[in-house]
Amino acid sequence: MRIAVDTNILAYAEGVNGPERQAEAERVLDSLRAHLRIIPNQALGELFSVLRRKTSRTADVIRHNVLAWQDIATCVPTTWEVLVRACDLATDHQLGIWDAVIFAAAAEAGCSVLLSEDMQDGFLWGGVRVIDPFQPEGWARVQALVGG
Repeated sequence: MRIAVDTNILAYAEGVNGPERQAEAERVLDSLRAHLRIIPNQALGELFSVLRRKTSRTADVIRHNVLAWQDIATCVPTTWEVLVRACDLATDHQLGIWDAVIFAAAAEAGCSVLLSEDMQDGFLWGGVRVIDPFQPEGWARVQALVGG
């Protein structure tokens, strides 16, 4: 099973929003070890921006942190096909284009789940369902998927 993660999961794992949320995000990511973790490149670009705005880290440190994510996941590019599907998704379902790019990249990578706190929990498109792992019922669904 392939599971994609949205920017907010990565930002929390990087310490944005404090140590309690960081521990929760790390728990979520650790639960995915036996599964193919997918990170859309769009999420990494957004992560760079979030870390610049919300931390005192230098650009060099942020660059290093962002690039280190490729060591624990498969990163998915924003291809022309992903962009076209994202435009369709944004048009048909009133999503922001950057969220739609992340969603479309997850679909392109064959993911069945996109973990996100920002998108509508339960939303299904292109074979990908959004799960908010920070809600108790969402965490239970993640655990059921990964056999935890």
